[in-house]
Amino acid sequence: MPLCCVRPAQVPGLNVKELSGHMNMPPLRILIVRLSAIGDVIQTMPVACALRERFPNAMLAWAVERRAGTLLQGHEALDELIMLPRGWLKSPGGVWRLRRKLRDLRFDVTVDVQSLTKSAVLARLTGARRRVGFGNPGGRELSKWFNNERVDPQSTHVIDRYLELLGPLGIRSPAVRFQVPEQAEARESAERTIDREGLAGGFAIINPGAGWPSKLWPAERYAAVARHLGDAWRLPTLVVWAGEAERAAAQRIAGDGGESAVLAPPTTLPELAALARRAKLFIGADTGPLHLAAAVDTPCVGLYGPWPAARHGPYGPRHVALQKMFFEGPTRARRTAPPIYMESITTEMVREACDGILGKPEQSS
Repeated sequence: MPLCCVRPAQVPGLNVKELSGHMNMPPLRILIVRLSAIGDVIQTMPVACALRERFPNAMLAWAVERRAGTLLQGHEALDELIMLPRGWLKSPGGVWRLRRKLRDLRFDVTVDVQSLTKSAVLARLTGARRRVGFGNPGGRELSKWFNNERVDPQSTHVIDRYLELLGPLGIRSPAVRFQVPEQAEARESAERTIDREGLAGGFAIINPGAGWPSKLWPAERYAAVARHLGDAWRLPTLVVWAGEAERAAAQRIAGDGGESAVLAPPTTLPELAALARRAKLFIGADTGPLHLAAAVDTPCVGLYGPWPAARHGPYGPRHVALQKMFFEGPTRARRTAPPIYMESITTEMVREACDGILGKPEQSS
């Protein structure tokens, strides 16, 4: 099983409480465990930033599956990434090799943001004495048996809930910072796309995709929003996509969205982050690209149906989360929720939200 670790262990572990009173003690060694999915990994970045601010000399690592981990490469809060293939837990030999690697790193504390069986097992494999995870709610499957310090979150938004996990480490209500890294290749690719498509004067991004069919908004409505942005604001729209199903929807939006709607080329996640960083507006459903745009401080209009926007909306005052109704039920049922939950969001609602963002002085051009 491929495993990417870059630095050997340096010092034995110690208790966090000891560190706070003895600054001459060896640096703390902390592992964040958030393996997937893309949006959740992005929303965990403030945990890394808060830990780095509180423990500037700590060795801070993050265990993550490879696809989402591309966004964390070069993150200034992290000393190293432990990159895992998807399905790593199904290989007994791979798990044993991972255990040896983790034990060599001699972590003192793990912070299990995911709090599922697989993430809690990984935290346990480290041998860390302190394994922080969610209690009720948030601690799922067998995680509450493996994590030995459990936090019962009180906040509404998932980012605030994640940050509550740092309470046992003496961190309370830290500032929310993402610090999404920008890789040179991604920046150059984004700038080439902007130049090629004539978007240097400013542009919006529409992302029609979603991880679940129940989160999809109709392509013809996105096209109507793109036409509105072109007509009312002279603002072209770049339609981004990933995979063939999303590409078909994106092609339809670009084709029906007026002369200023442009189909984006294939993009990696770092390239999408670089494009979003340069956009004036991002429009999309509750999915990883929306949270990525919010994390790079691009104003967002998020469209919400099965999941409550108050908990999962783009974080911060610059964004608008639209929701007319949401599905009450377990995750499995939300995945197959009928389309009425998304379709209750009208084109007019989205146009008005875009106008409200673009009409602010700091967003006008």
